[in-house]
Amino acid sequence: MTSECKIKVSKLGFPWATLDPFLFCVYHEDAYPKGNAALGPDASLGGRALGQDFAGKDGWRMYHGQTVPGFPAHPHRGFETVTIVRSGYIDHSDSLGAAARFGRGDVQWLTAGQGVVHSEMFPLLNASAPNPLELFQIWLNLPRRSKMAPPYFTMFWAEDIPRQAIPDSDGLNTEVTYIAGHRGTMAGANLRPPPPPDSWASDPDADLAIWNIEMAAGASWTLPPAVTSEARRTLYFYKGADLVLDNQRIPVSSAIEVISRQPVVLINGAVPSELLLLQGKPIGEPVAQRGPFVMNTDQELRQAYSDYQRTHFGGWPWPDEAPVHAAREGRFARHADGQLETPPRDG
Repeated sequence: MTSECKIKVSKLGFPWATLDPFLFCVYHEDAYPKGNAALGPDASLGGRALGQDFAGKDGWRMYHGQTVPGFPAHPHRGFETVTIVRSGYIDHSDSLGAAARFGRGDVQWLTAGQGVVHSEMFPLLNASAPNPLELFQIWLNLPRRSKMAPPYFTMFWAEDIPRQAIPDSDGLNTEVTYIAGHRGTMAGANLRPPPPPDSWASDPDADLAIWNIEMAAGASWTLPPAVTSEARRTLYFYKGADLVLDNQRIPVSSAIEVISRQPVVLINGAVPSELLLLQGKPIGEPVAQRGPFVMNTDQELRQAYSDYQRTHFGGWPWPDEAPVHAAREGRFARHADGQLETPPRDG
């Protein structure tokens, strides 16, 4: 802690530790090779613990996938996932019959609510060149009033997400991508759709923000105060070398908790840097979590497991637990009501 008690620094682990209302954040970066006809890696899978491949052999992982990397069908109840795909693609399929392919800067915001089963696979669509994947998945808690809300997802297509380049006095830019949260007056501010209706982020008093911050080498930028002093905020410094934050030098791979009511000056080091900001007023309710279920009491957790065993949250309408969409498909979202959504421009 600095003498001003403005920051607290800790080393990034896996997953990243978070503050209420967030549950955790996972950062995936995989250097996948070119894809094969099944949209999996065109490379030997020998030496991998298929089904539990997290070791990072050759710079990439199959995770729980057997043929295509990713996370086959698994349940959630009582919270939300915010999935930010910076490069590569995710094929989503769920127990309500909804499906999507998103990537290249798109964000999917999924309210699990009363329960949903979904699959998140990483199709390797390029058969002639590498398929790099980079993404964040953030688990955001739901307040008690929304734990049993109907499942729902919103797509934030990359073309609609506001970005702002902010030059310093030397003309060096900091670019901020506003996935959620107040961003002041700027062109295109109304393009981004709102968070799902039952999300904690939909409550303006929650002052929830998710920003990605990219700083040019040597750039300086001031993080403005949060709207409400009750918000808690953490900066995750995940790419770069070092930076100075309020006169303290911070190494890369650091989580930096800062006081929300005060502006904070960041001065980047000699190479470009990237940070993720997570901010929000705490929900302040008891958290009972076991695996993919997050409720308020142990009794509610037992009920969640009982409900899942009985109903499977709607069943599974897909031919297997790890479906991928056709290689020729572009980015799309087909919602449970059959509504088809595509991004403004797809190339």
